[in-house]
Amino acid sequence: MRALLVVNPRARRGRQLGASVREHLAHLGIETIEDGSLADFDAIVVAGGDGTFSREIPRALALEVPIGLVPLGTFNDLARTLAIPLGVEGACSVIAAGKTRAIDVARVNRADYVTEASIGLSSRITRLQKPADKQRYGLLAIAASVFPALWHARPFTAEIVFDGKLERLKAMQVTVASSPRFGGFITVGDAAIDDGLLDCYAVEIEGLGQFLSVAAAVLSGRRQPGQGLRIFRSAAFEVKTRRPRRVTADGEPAATTPARFEVLPRALRVFVP
Repeated sequence: MRALLVVNPRARRGRQLGASVREHLAHLGIETIEDGSLADFDAIVVAGGDGTFSREIPRALALEVPIGLVPLGTFNDLARTLAIPLGVEGACSVIAAGKTRAIDVARVNRADYVTEASIGLSSRITRLQKPADKQRYGLLAIAASVFPALWHARPFTAEIVFDGKLERLKAMQVTVASSPRFGGFITVGDAAIDDGLLDCYAVEIEGLGQFLSVAAAVLSGRRQPGQGLRIFRSAAFEVKTRRPRRVTADGEPAATTPARFEVLPRALRVFVP
C-alpha cells in the first residue's frame, strides 16, 4: 500500500510522534509520501485529531480512497467511536490490516465533518483557545477557556428548519451531530455514525433546574429530550439566526449562519479494526 501521510504540525503529539508513525507504517509495509499533489496513492493516513481528519475528507471523496486514522488529538472522538486503538502501533496495525467501514459524512455549508458542528457556547470555547496554549497544555488549555465562555454566554434566537417543520427557540447552543460520540465526553448510545441521519441538540438553559435537567439527559447516554434540551432528527437542517454566528465543526472554524447541515450517507471509507 502507498499512502499519503498527513501529520498535523500544530498538534503537540503530532510533533512528538510524527516520526514514530512513519516508522511503524514502514515496518508494516506501507510506503508513505507527503506530497499530496502527486495523487498517486492508495489511501490517506491522518496522524492527528478529528479536525485534521475532517480537512482530508474532500480529498478522500474526490479520489475515492479510504482514510486511516492515527489518533493524536485531544479528544479523539472518531477513533473512540470506531474502536480504533489510541496508541500509534495499534492504529497503524489497523491500517495495515486493510479492513474498512463506510461512515456518514456531515456537511455544514461547504465544510465536511464527522462528529459534530456547533453554534453558540462550544463554538465560543473553541475560539477562545489559543493554538500555542493548546499545543503546550492540551486539556488544561481547553478547560481554561470554558469559564470565560460561560461568563459571556448569552442565549440567541434561532430558527431550525427540517422535514417541512419550523422550530423557533432561544438557545445557548445548537449542535448538529453525525456521530454518537462528540464533545470529548458525550456519548449517545442509540445514535450511529452510519445511519444516514443527523441529530440536532438545542440547549435552552434558564436557571439551575434546566441546567440539572440537561446534565441528566447528557449523562443518560440516550437521545433523551428534557427540560432545557430539545432534540430533532433529520437528514438535513437549516439554521438561521438574527445575526451571523460562527459555526465550528470537529473543533475547527467551519462556517457562519445561515447554515445548512446535510449528511452524505456512508460516503467515506475508514480503516477500522
